[in-house]
Amino acid sequence: MPPKENPKEDYTLKVTSPDIGGRTVIGSDKLTLVEQRQFLYVRIVRASGLPVNNTTGTCNPFVELRIGNYKGTSRCFEETSNPEWNEVYAFTRDRLQGGRLEILVRNKESAINEIIGHLSFDLGNIPTRFPPDSPLAPQWYKLEDRNGVKVVGELMLAVWIGNQADDAFSVAWHSDAAAVSGKSVSNTRSNVYLSPVLWYLRIQVIAAQDLAPADKNRKPEAYVKAVLGNLVLRTTGSKDKNLNPTWNEEVMFVAAEPFDDPLILSVEDKMGANKEACLGRSVIPLHQVEKRLLPQPIGDQWINLEKHVAEGEEKREVKFASRLHLRIFLDGVYHVFDEPTYYSSDLRATSPMLCPEKIGVLELGILKAEGLLPTKSKDGRGTTDAYCVAKYGRKWVRTSTIVDSYAPKWNEQYYWDVYDPYTVVTIGVFDNYHLQAGDKNGGTRDPRLGKVRIRLSTLETGRIYTHSYPLIVLQPNGLKKMGELHLAVKFSCNNWINLFHTYSQPLLPMMHYLKPLSVYQLDSLRHQANHILSLRLGRADPPLRREVVEYMLDTGLNKWSLRRAKANCERVMACLSGIVVLWRQFDQIRHWKNSAITILSYSLFVAMVMSPNLVLPTFFLATFVLGVWCFPKRPRHPPHMDTRLSHAETAQPDELDEEFDTFPSSKQGEALKTRYDRLRGIAGRLMIMIGDLATQLERIHALVSWRDPRATAMFLIFCLIACFLVHKVQFKYLVLAAWTYTMRPPRLRVGIPSIPQNFLRRLPAKTDSML
Repeated sequence: MPPKENPKEDYTLKVTSPDIGGRTVIGSDKLTLVEQRQFLYVRIVRASGLPVNNTTGTCNPFVELRIGNYKGTSRCFEETSNPEWNEVYAFTRDRLQGGRLEILVRNKESAINEIIGHLSFDLGNIPTRFPPDSPLAPQWYKLEDRNGVKVVGELMLAVWIGNQADDAFSVAWHSDAAAVSGKSVSNTRSNVYLSPVLWYLRIQVIAAQDLAPADKNRKPEAYVKAVLGNLVLRTTGSKDKNLNPTWNEEVMFVAAEPFDDPLILSVEDKMGANKEACLGRSVIPLHQVEKRLLPQPIGDQWINLEKHVAEGEEKREVKFASRLHLRIFLDGVYHVFDEPTYYSSDLRATSPMLCPEKIGVLELGILKAEGLLPTKSKDGRGTTDAYCVAKYGRKWVRTSTIVDSYAPKWNEQYYWDVYDPYTVVTIGVFDNYHLQAGDKNGGTRDPRLGKVRIRLSTLETGRIYTHSYPLIVLQPNGLKKMGELHLAVKFSCNNWINLFHTYSQPLLPMMHYLKPLSVYQLDSLRHQANHILSLRLGRADPPLRREVVEYMLDTGLNKWSLRRAKANCERVMACLSGIVVLWRQFDQIRHWKNSAITILSYSLFVAMVMSPNLVLPTFFLATFVLGVWCFPKRPRHPPHMDTRLSHAETAQPDELDEEFDTFPSSKQGEALKTRYDRLRGIAGRLMIMIGDLATQLERIHALVSWRDPRATAMFLIFCLIACFLVHKVQFKYLVLAAWTYTMRPPRLRVGIPSIPQNFLRRLPAKTDSML
C-alpha cells in the first residue's frame, strides 16, 4: 500500500544504522557502504547441436529459466541449431521460494513451444563467487528430458551465487524487473556515464579583406555569422562600410569531444530588414583548431573565404580573393560551467596540464528508499518504478530500476576521485516511465521524486555518514514529500598536505581572475553546455533523459522566484543579526542599564587604549576561545533541504504558480497584470532603498565638492583644526576622549541627533536633479 504522510516528521533528517561493511570491493581494501545482497546468477552462453522439429523441419530455440514463482526468457533465434545468447540472469536469493533451478530449451512454434531439453540444478550445490575472485568459467551440459535421459543437444552456461559487486550485475536481467520485457529491459539496468570533455571555442573576428558584394554600387553592411551545430552567433555590423571592414569582436561556443560538427564562418551583407547575402564562407573542422593548454597567447591567422554560386539547380564552388582575419582556438585554461557555481561538483580547467593533484576519494552507497508516493497507475492501482541518478564531476551513475515498489532497495556503491573539497555531490530520484514499449506512458517525462545535495567540505574525513534524507519536491500546488532516501557517504583523504593546500588556492583556474568572462557570457555558455550534455547523455543506452539532466544541473535556477527572494533576504538579515545584537548590547552598556558592566567595559577599553599592543592578541585569543566553545555544538550531520529556510512551507499558491511559469510567460489577462503590479511594488521599494543609499554617499562626496559652499568651508576649517589637534595630542588620548564621550551617563545625554548627523543630513545630493 502507498505510504501515508506524517506531517510531524515530514522534513527531518534521520540517522540510520544499516548493516553495512564486512566485505571488500573489487580492487579495494575498504569496506563497502551498502548492505550485502546475494543473487543467483545464470549466464547462458550458447547451445550446440539442437534437433529440428520433425513436422516443420526448423529449429527456433530460446531458453526459459524457472525458479519458484520467477520465470525468465531469452530472446529467440530463428532457424538455427547453434544459437549464441550471451545473456545473464540474476535472481534475488532472499526472495527465492523454490529449491531447484530449471533451465528449459524450447523450440518456438505457432501453437506450442516444444521442449527440446532441460537442465536442473539444486540451489544447495551451486558454488559461490565473490569479487575479487575471477569469473566462473561456463561449461557444456548435456540436455536431458523429464526422465533424466540424455537427449541431442548441449548448452553452455555458468551458474553461481554472487553479490551486487559482481561484474555481471549491471548487464543482467533481474528478477525484480520480471514484468519488463523486450527492449525496455535495458532501461532497468544500472550504468555509469561520462560527460564529454567540454572546451570553450573562441573566435576573435578582427577584419575582412577584399569582399566582393553582389551589388557593387552600394557599400556592404557586413557582419560575421558563426554556426556550430544548431547554434548561430553573429557579430555586430561593421562601422566601416567598405570592402575591408573591421570588427574586433569575439564570439564563444561550447564544443564537446569528439568534435562531430564543423564550425561554419560566413561574412554576410545585410541587404534589408529580412534579407542578407553571403559574401563568402569557410568550413573549419574543429579537430584542426589549435588548443590552448597553458595561459599563453595564440597567434592570429588569415583564412580564405569561398562563395557558392547557383547555376540553375546545381551549385559550384568558386574561390576568390576574399579573406577573413581572425584568431580561433579551443581554450582549455578555463573551467566550463555546466552547473551553478555554488553547486559545482568540479572546478578544474579543461586542460589536463592544469589539473590539480587528487586529494581523496568520495564513496557513496545508495541503499534504499522508503515511503515513495505513487506517480502513475497500473492495473487500477498506484505504482512507482524508482531509480537514482548521482553526479559528481564528469561521472554520472544510474542505479537499476526497482519495478513496482514503494520501498526499493538498490544497495549499489560508487566511487569518485576528489580534487577539491568545496564541491557538491547531487543525488536525484526519478520514476521510470519507459519500461513498457508502446504503453501510454512511453512518451512522457520521468517525474522527479526529489533531490539530495551533499557538500564534501561539511564531511569529516574517514567518517561514514548514514542518514535518511527527505525527498522533497516543490510543485505548483505546494510542497510535497515524496519519500525518504537512505544513503551512506564517506570522504577519505589520502593526501592531507594537498587537502590543506587547496584552502589557500583560488577556487577557479587562474584565467577566471586574470581575464574574467562576463556574467552574461558565463550564463549563455552554461546553457550551451547543458544542451550539449542533454544531447550526448540522451544517446546512451539506457539514456539519461533530458528532464533528468536538466533537473540534476539546476537549469532553471536563475528564474525569478518571489519565494527565493524572500528566503535570500532573510538569510542576509540572519547574517546581520549578530551585528544587531552586539549593537543593542553596546547601546545598553553606554546607557548604563547595568552600571557594573558599563564600568568594566570602560576599564577594559582604557586598558586596551593604553596598551595597544594587546589589541590584536586579545582579538585572536577571543576568536580562538569562541571556536573552542562552539566545538561541542558543531553540526554532526550533513546539511539537507531546509523547507523553512526556503520559504517552501509558507509560499502562497499564486507565488508558486508564478515560479513554475514558463519564460516568456504563458499567462494572460488578470493573472499576468497582478504579478506585474506585485513586481512593480517590490521593485519600487528596492528603488527607494537604492536611492536612499545613493543620497547618503553623495552627501559624503558633497563635503569637499563645494556644492554647499558654507558647509564645505566649515568642514575644511574643522579638518585644519583637527590636523593641528591630532598632531599635538597623542592618538590614544583622542580615542580615549571619544570613548568617554560615547559612554557618558544618561544624565549628560540629550535625545536628539548628534552634531555630525545633523551636519551630514543638511548636505545636498543629486536627488534634486532627478526627474
